[in-house]
Amino acid sequence: MKILFAIFFWVFMTVGYSQNSKMPVKDDSLKFTNLFDTKLKPSVSCYRIPAMVTAPNGDLIVAIDERVPSCGDLKWNNDINIVGRRSTDNGKSWSNIETIADYPIGKSASDPSMIVDKITGTIFLFFNYMDLDNEKDIYYLMVTKSFDNGKTWSPPIDITPQISKPYWHKDFKFITSGRGIQTNSGKLLHTLVNLDKGLYLFGSDNHGENWHLIDNSIIPGDESKVVQLIDDTWMVNSRVNNKGLRFVHTSADQGTTWFSKPDSTLIDPGCNASIIRYTSVKDGANKNRLLFSNAKMESERTNLTLRISYDEGKTWTKGKTIYTQGSAYSSLSILSNGNIGLFFEKDGYKENVFTQFSLEWLTDGNDKLTITPKK
Repeated sequence: MKILFAIFFWVFMTVGYSQNSKMPVKDDSLKFTNLFDTKLKPSVSCYRIPAMVTAPNGDLIVAIDERVPSCGDLKWNNDINIVGRRSTDNGKSWSNIETIADYPIGKSASDPSMIVDKITGTIFLFFNYMDLDNEKDIYYLMVTKSFDNGKTWSPPIDITPQISKPYWHKDFKFITSGRGIQTNSGKLLHTLVNLDKGLYLFGSDNHGENWHLIDNSIIPGDESKVVQLIDDTWMVNSRVNNKGLRFVHTSADQGTTWFSKPDSTLIDPGCNASIIRYTSVKDGANKNRLLFSNAKMESERTNLTLRISYDEGKTWTKGKTIYTQGSAYSSLSILSNGNIGLFFEKDGYKENVFTQFSLEWLTDGNDKLTITPKK
């Protein structure tokens, strides 16, 4: 399977870079495509919490909260829907806004996140749910599936009993928005937060038929993202409020034990961020590369910046600023043309925009991707 995936990765990267000549990203500026704002739908107070993945067929899938009566979070908002858009041409054009989860007023869905199962082709979309009329402050953890690259979604399933504990029933708990991962073994892996008890991972070993909690608390940690390192170590990059920086947690035994430390180079105002693997030498790339996007400020949600790590998260480049003004939550994905896609909250949640750029643009021409097919 690893060999097949390496061949597939080489093919789409090679084809993608030839296609890229037809759709260049300008070196002097970035184009922001506004995908969600209240001008598009005046009955909505705001759109928040972006999530993005690349589907198995190369389509881009984005999802977001549609917050109707106010911009308030799930706990204080009785009408939040999960909506999305799709692009079949690497973000040049987009579908109309499509509803993914919409409950009657009084019940809300919030905080979308996705995992793509590269083996089965299934896309999982997770969200948090609350019945504010009958069970206020009680969080339920839900998942819906798409078997057709995000065109349609199955009825949501409540997986709270699988990834939570009975005595957590009244706790403030939620699945982190954005995205989870599939490890090299095929395991699906994601993060959830219990504000009273810590950060946890949950996963599936049977392609989402069942889910389980990895019952080892990681502290400190709020909204977090997980990546797998080249040596199969799991690394979690965490938001931590009121610290002005990120925390990094690593486990070499699949979540049984964790080593945690602050990373003073990753300054952060206490905001959800995004981290993904761009390339791996195991898949034939010339370098290992991780990408990290966040609001690179200690106290304000501004200055959205994208950095690269060439040593599996030990150190990071200074990065390149994508947007200097108001910028908060962000979600990264690798496009089928080889470019890096970024979907983020812009200008005080007034817009939610998509942009893309090449590795060459990001590194000012100092780094170029090459893929060597394995024999």
